[in-house]
Amino acid sequence: MRPIILAILLALLGAPALARRDAPVSAQHAVEQAMADSAAGWNAGNVDRFMAIYSAAPETSFVVNDGLIRGKPAMIARYRERYDFSDPAKRGTLTFTTLDFRQLGPNHALYIARYLLTYPDGKTATGPTTLVFARERGAWHIIADHSS
Repeated sequence: MRPIILAILLALLGAPALARRDAPVSAQHAVEQAMADSAAGWNAGNVDRFMAIYSAAPETSFVVNDGLIRGKPAMIARYRERYDFSDPAKRGTLTFTTLDFRQLGPNHALYIARYLLTYPDGKTATGPTTLVFARERGAWHIIADHSS
């Protein structure tokens, strides 16, 4: 009888560890992974990979100094206008540092970070970025971007 009780106890004690190992990725982790992949796209000079994190919904917005840009195609055009994706020296290397993450419900999240562009000549550009994410078709996508 004792070996059976011991086996049951071991099975019960091991079950939570197994459940944690199989648990879905947290929203924050998924968003941070998506941000890292977006930065990798930038760093590779691939604007489409960089922008893959943005929702294709026409109301997706990007706040800029001179107003509001709506829609992913307009956002891509603006990035292509302002940055030379073929030249790493002009494009720089992009990284993000998470400052805050808040789940706003099961399908929305707020992500605040500091972006850093580092150029080969030692110059940098940095600032805050506030992003609203929506879960679309099982993945997290930016629906609103305010970076300065």
